[in-house]
Amino acid sequence: MKTETLLNDGTISLRALEPSDLDAMIRWENDTRLWSAGSQGAPLSRHAIAEYIANYDADLFAARQLRLIVVENATGNAAGAVDLYDFDPLSLRAGIGIIIDENARGHGFGTRALTLLWQYASLHLGMNQLWAMTAIDNTAACHAFTSAGFTTAGRLRSWIRRGRQWVDALMFQRLNIEA
Repeated sequence: MKTETLLNDGTISLRALEPSDLDAMIRWENDTRLWSAGSQGAPLSRHAIAEYIANYDADLFAARQLRLIVVENATGNAAGAVDLYDFDPLSLRAGIGIIIDENARGHGFGTRALTLLWQYASLHLGMNQLWAMTAIDNTAACHAFTSAGFTTAGRLRSWIRRGRQWVDALMFQRLNIEA
């Protein structure tokens, strides 16, 4: 029996947020080591994250953001999350972000999640391109984006602040060549 679908490659699945994701999201959102990878700069309360989950709108065109949970099919556990953000409905492009739980890293889930989200965005939503920024020294993220078909589109000097230091960032891009 074939288990692959648009949001399932047999090893992982992407699904909507559930109330049961609260503890994992608190862990990810409040991990200060991850804050330089996004725009988070202060801890979020359990209440704030629970409200986010309860009021989440998965309509990318209305909310301009789409967050999906990465699930390891073999265990049913949340292995991470992927986001489309800064959605531009005119140019049909968005930023893409990813977090893989510390306990789930090293199994290729990041590459698989990026590939599934790209397929969903291009085939189902008709998007023309996705882009991402990552610190140049985040070798796991750089490898995952490259392995998922993204190409390096540029380098931004001193783009990411880490305390009193600045790190260069790489911009990755994946285009729908049939557009």
